[in-house]
This record gives sequence, structure tokens and C-alpha cells, in this order.
Amino acid sequence: MGENTNGKTKKTPGLGLALLPLAFMFVVLFLGLIIFSIDIKILLLICAAFTIVLCLLLGYTWKDVENEIVDKLAKAFPAIMILITVGLMIGAWIVSGTIPFLVYIGLQIINPKFIIVTSFLVTVILSVSTGTSWGAAGTVGAALMSVAAGMGAPLPAVAGAIVAGAYFGDKMSPLSDSTNMSAIASGTNLYKHIGHMFYTTIPGFVISCVVYVIAGISFAGSGEISQVDSIITTLAELFDLSMPVGLLLLVPPVIVVAGSLLKKPTIPVMMISSAVAVVIAMTVQDFSFQTCATSMVSGFKMEMFTDPSLNLAGIVQEVPNLLQRGGMASMMNTALMAFCAFGFIGALTVSGCLDVILSHIMKHIHGTGQLITVTALLGVIIITVIGEASVTFLMIGGLFREEYIKRGLETKNLSRTLEDSITVVEPLVPWSLAGVYMTSTLGVPTAQYAPWACLCYTGVIFAIIWGFTGFGIAKIKKGGDNYDEYERPSLKWILSEMVVESVMRDKRLSSINPYFPRENGGCVYPYFFDMMVDGKPILDTLDAMYRSQNIEDFMRSSYAYCQEHETVIREHILKSEG
Repeated sequence: MGENTNGKTKKTPGLGLALLPLAFMFVVLFLGLIIFSIDIKILLLICAAFTIVLCLLLGYTWKDVENEIVDKLAKAFPAIMILITVGLMIGAWIVSGTIPFLVYIGLQIINPKFIIVTSFLVTVILSVSTGTSWGAAGTVGAALMSVAAGMGAPLPAVAGAIVAGAYFGDKMSPLSDSTNMSAIASGTNLYKHIGHMFYTTIPGFVISCVVYVIAGISFAGSGEISQVDSIITTLAELFDLSMPVGLLLLVPPVIVVAGSLLKKPTIPVMMISSAVAVVIAMTVQDFSFQTCATSMVSGFKMEMFTDPSLNLAGIVQEVPNLLQRGGMASMMNTALMAFCAFGFIGALTVSGCLDVILSHIMKHIHGTGQLITVTALLGVIIITVIGEASVTFLMIGGLFREEYIKRGLETKNLSRTLEDSITVVEPLVPWSLAGVYMTSTLGVPTAQYAPWACLCYTGVIFAIIWGFTGFGIAKIKKGGDNYDEYERPSLKWILSEMVVESVMRDKRLSSINPYFPRENGGCVYPYFFDMMVDGKPILDTLDAMYRSQNIEDFMRSSYAYCQEHETVIREHILKSEG
């Protein structure tokens, strides 16, 4: 308990009270999503309101909560801008024929003799190219299931391979909303996050290929592939995919890859790629600029084809399912999800509940391996309970980010672990939206395809192994993304240096303390003596708190005071040191 500037007391919650908002969230999300099918954004706002009330009861003000929410949104805003730009780029890539061409090429490599491994590889190509697991499974995945049924192939194995391939792209593609969300939740650069995932994803990819080859090695059927042929033929009719035009259609993704390798700013690279795609759409595919603009804002629609010779009503349904997507508007739901989730997380941070929970967890974590293991297990548990990946990303990211930095670990270790334990695990949860969608799309129950979706659980295994061995673990280095935060002294350390002054001023200690007063002043860093907060020396304020309170209350109230004025404190230190 401690004195607040508004005359109220700020209390530190006990462990039971700290867990209450999380327990409330689990109950609300489970009932709302599973039982009543309520939009998750409303449920998150309910959780936020509950936690804000808790903050008020603990002595915090609405302004405290508001400032924290704004601060978290400010830090996440660049990543949210990337997310919206991704939607714009997808719309541009579709109207240019880039994504249709990648699908066109992917479908051509189907080998009926190895339907299981081929289903995996084709879906990988499509999902990476489009950034959508649902789109990949609902288009080429559904077609491959028909092919597999005609061949008499084991459908659970094929379905598992399709799910694994679809979520490879959902995990690795810069166009994926989950990839962007995990980067947002951990405060990690998007492309550095993707590059770091190779350590856990490539071994899983290799294992998956081996399993699928072995499983299908005795299968050598041949059957009708008319559905696949129909998709290929339709795409070729709608877009100019002929050579050498096809090579031109690869320029937009090449720009993105080159920008990533050269470490250029993400948004400008994506905008350049989109601009090139628009030029291609206008010159090669004969779309107007107005159509391109609409596709980038609202997403591509089949009605944008104006050639009267095209029989749009007679094309296979898988093609519209693939093409009618993208646009900035398509990303707004995810962006709004982040805004609502940050409302809850911001309130949770202010309440001190996260600090209390984390302190209890960290008492039992002594190494990187244990930290990554706990992160992964919490990810699996929470996604299994609530079945919603975006919330789980933000929850665990907010809980562990500072701890990773404190231990000298780059945040891309955290973002990778989030993907390994959340993104690819979601379709294995029967009651999650992903699990329901995959079951309904592929016609195979979750429990039957789950054992074959190798990539969906190998990530967790390798994440834990690398955590204990140190392989693929990125440490914070001078000049790195997280170096400034790592080197920046914690607020608790700053307070510990300042309260020494108040303790040493205590006359009860003067007879046994030969070091105070000193000729050059007190016992703290010189810049604390001229630090003014609210027009008063901060050391005098802390001294008054010390003299009027017991030591426990003093430490709590002084820390709350420093939290409230952290910006002023840090600005003064920075100015004094620089």
C-alpha cells in the first residue's frame, strides 16, 4: 500500500487477486466464443472493463490506465501499419496476377504417385505465396482431398499434410496476419522474426517430408485430377500467366525478398512492390487504375473481370475462394483485435497483476531453456483453452517480453516461440475456429488428421531443445534491436539508488554510518539531487514518504510515485548523462 498523488492509496495485489483477471478472461472467452458465438472484440472489451474496475479498486486512476494503453498502442503502431500495408499488397498482387501465377505453378507439381508429400509441398507453396492457411486449405487443399479420394489414398494422412502445409505459410509468410501479430505482440521486426523461425521450422519441414514419403511410399495409385486441372485452366483464362509474362509476375515478391535481405525498411519495400504490381496489372492484365485501387483498399472481387467472353458463373468455386481477398479493409479486423486486446493488457499492466504473476513464475525459472519451455507451454495451454490465436499472442507477449530482454535475449526468440506454440497448434484444437474450419473444409475430423500434421507440433519440441542447448538462441548485442532497452536501467534500480539517500539521512543511523554526509554530497548519483518532479526535488518527496511510513509501505508508494513520473525521471537522467 502506498500514497498516491491524488490522495488515494495504491495497493499491490496478492497472487490470488492477480490471477482473477486472467481467470475472468478464460471464462468470458470460453463462454462467449464456444457457447454463445459472440465477437471476440466485445469479449475483450468486457475483460478490459473488469480489469479497469480492479485497477480503480487498487487505487489507480483512469488516467493511469489510459496512459498505459496509449503507450502500448504507440509501440505497436508501426507493426499495425505493416499489417495494413500487407492487406494493400495482397490486393495488388492478386490483381497483377502474381498470386494466381504462384498458385498456377504450385498446382503443376502434383504427382499422383506421392499424393501425401505432394499435398504438403503444394500447400506450403500456396500458403507462403498468399499468407493464408484457410485460403490454401479451402482451395488447393479441397481439390487435393478430391484427388486423394479418387486415388484411394489415406484421407487423414492427406488432410494432416494439407493442414501442416497450410500452417507452414501461416507461420512463415510476411503476408500472414498471425506472423504479423506475433511480431506485434513481442515488439520484433517482421523479417527478423521470420528469419529466426527457420531454426525450428526447417527441421519440422524436413521431418514432415520424411514422414509423408514413408507413409505414401507403398501407395502408387492414379486417378482423376480434373478438379485441379479445372483450377489451372480457369486461372490461365482469367489472367495472362504465359511465359515470359510469368517471370514478370514474380517481380513484386522478388522486391520484397530483396528488401528483406538488404534490411530495407519494411513498409517502403512493400509499397514499392505494390506499385510495381499495379503497373503490371494495368499493362499486362488490362485492369484499370480504379480497379487496382479498389482491390488494394477493399480486396479483389470477381466482378472486376469485365471481359464479356468470360463465363464467371461457370467457373469452379475454388477459384473465387482463392482470389476474393486482400485489401487494407481485410486487415482492419485484426487491427481492431489488437486495439481491444491492448485495452485489456494495458489495464492488466497497470494493476500490477502481470508483475505479481511473473515474479512467482520467474522464481522457478533459472535458465533460457526453462524460460522458453514455460513460454511454449503457456502458449499451448491458453490456445487450447480459448482457441483464439491473436489474443494468446498479445497475452503471452505482454507477459514475457520484458523478461526476455532482462535476461539478454532478443525478442525474436519470444516471437518465434509464440508461433511454435500458438499459430501451428491452433488447428489441432477441435473447438477453435481453425480446427472447425479445417474439419469442415477437408471432411476429416480434427482427431484423425492431427497425428499427421507433423509440422504443427515439431516446432514446440525444437523450440524447447534449442532453448536448453543454446542453438539458434539470439542474444542481445550492442547495436541490436533490443540493446537500448537491455542497457536501460530498470525503474526499480533507479528507485533503489534514490531511496538510499532517505535511509542514510535517518538520524537513527548516523552513529553507525561513517559515510554520510560526505564532502561531495550524499550517497547517490549526483543527478538525483537536482531532479525536480512536480516543482519539488524528488529526493525531498521520497524523504517525506520514508519518514511518514513503515518500510514496506514506503517501498510500494515510492515505486508507484516513480511509475507515475517515469518519463520525467528518465528524461532528466538522459540529459544529465549526455
